[in-house]
Amino acid sequence: MYTDTERCVRAVRSKDARFDGWFFTAVLTTGIYCRPSCPVVPPKPENMVFHPSAAACQQAGFRACKRCRPDTTPGSPEWNQRADLTARAMRLIADGVVDREGVPGLAARLGYSIRQIERQLLAELGAGPLALARAQRAQTARLLIETTALPMAQIAFAAGFSSLRTFNDTVREVFALTPSELRARAPERRTGTAPGSLSLRLPFRAPLNPDNLFGHLAATAVPGVEEWRDGAYRRTLRLPHGHGIVALAPHPDHIACRLTLTDLRDLTVAISRCRRLLDLDADPAAVDDRLRADPVLAPLVHKAPGRRVPRTVDEAEFAVRAVLGQQVSTAAARTHAARLVTAHGEPVDDPGGGLTHLFPSPEELATVDPATLAMPRTRRTTLTTLVRHLADGSLDLSPAGDWTDTRVRLLELPGFGPWTADVIAMRALGDPDAFLPTDLGIRRAAEELGLPATPAALTARAAAWRPWRAYAVQYLWATDDHPINFLPV
Repeated sequence: MYTDTERCVRAVRSKDARFDGWFFTAVLTTGIYCRPSCPVVPPKPENMVFHPSAAACQQAGFRACKRCRPDTTPGSPEWNQRADLTARAMRLIADGVVDREGVPGLAARLGYSIRQIERQLLAELGAGPLALARAQRAQTARLLIETTALPMAQIAFAAGFSSLRTFNDTVREVFALTPSELRARAPERRTGTAPGSLSLRLPFRAPLNPDNLFGHLAATAVPGVEEWRDGAYRRTLRLPHGHGIVALAPHPDHIACRLTLTDLRDLTVAISRCRRLLDLDADPAAVDDRLRADPVLAPLVHKAPGRRVPRTVDEAEFAVRAVLGQQVSTAAARTHAARLVTAHGEPVDDPGGGLTHLFPSPEELATVDPATLAMPRTRRTTLTTLVRHLADGSLDLSPAGDWTDTRVRLLELPGFGPWTADVIAMRALGDPDAFLPTDLGIRRAAEELGLPATPAALTARAAAWRPWRAYAVQYLWATDDHPINFLPV
């Protein structure tokens, strides 16, 4: 979008927050870059240039606006609605791969050369993988500086900087303030009582309907791993350097996020996975505009706009749970998962609630004796085959995976039909166009609304909803009175 100058100028002049994260405005006369909704008086059009990323602005020599804080905008929805090389690279960078494994590690995961990846990212985002990762580190550093009482040396380490000098130089260059000056300007809401614990706000594009989003997560919560407590969804997180516990609570203009981490280096990854879990980088305007063009869906969208797709913080975990949920009730699926967790999950301490374990990893589940699994033999075979492929790396459900290829590979596994493959595509892979025409709830909704009831006919009818059929699923599910559709009290 940033190449459409006229459209960008209109968005800046109207201070339209829907475009925050889609592009950034750099002002030639001040050397500052802003989000489109910046509250200051818009500059003259001839003094504005537009960039596709904060990293591109920084690389061009612009510093972040102290008023609108463009580094705190929702992420571009492009990276969660596309499956091409650039989108997959951006999802991996957000998951901290460049910080942990460098650009060679990013290239290896994507199956392309370093040169190909750098050329593609520069062409589309105006910055290479190192610059994009640097911008992310700067954002993490700012968050820790403003919300915690940690010493600057610890913040530099936690944000992924190689040295305190690099940390100081980057913060000064990006924000035109030293770390100490940045902390002095911040409101007094720093948390320093519990080591590794901090509170922050996760932004999103309005509207956001929390009912099905949090309702689904709470209704399907696995005891010991997830819970609904005091108005928040809480769960354990398996992270690259340790584990964590997160509490997420919906508010009208943000999601309150309370994170407790065993290693602060996991902060960026934890935030990225929580945003992905709640689909916070979605573009509800684009989704709802397409769906309300259908006269059958229009009343559902008008009644409760802004539905998101509840996703996951751990793709392998969700795939295992999808198999456990085959042809059984929600309660039975939770029971099966809880047994696995109790027997094979890694114990954790949770002084603030009732969480007890991390969900077992594929490597841990691959060592389980199938005879100990209380389920039909065919489903045991399905589960053990899945975890074996996940453990040896022959099945890739990570953000680097190709959605189409992964779906084909899933359907090749014994016991995997279209419903299991599509629900994994929708909630684990993040495919916004995944569709569940064989799902019982969808078929009931279709019958009630006068839509075709057979899977083939419904799929043909749903072609008009593309590329947002996963969101159409949420609106169709919402016609039922199942607990997944209601915010817990």
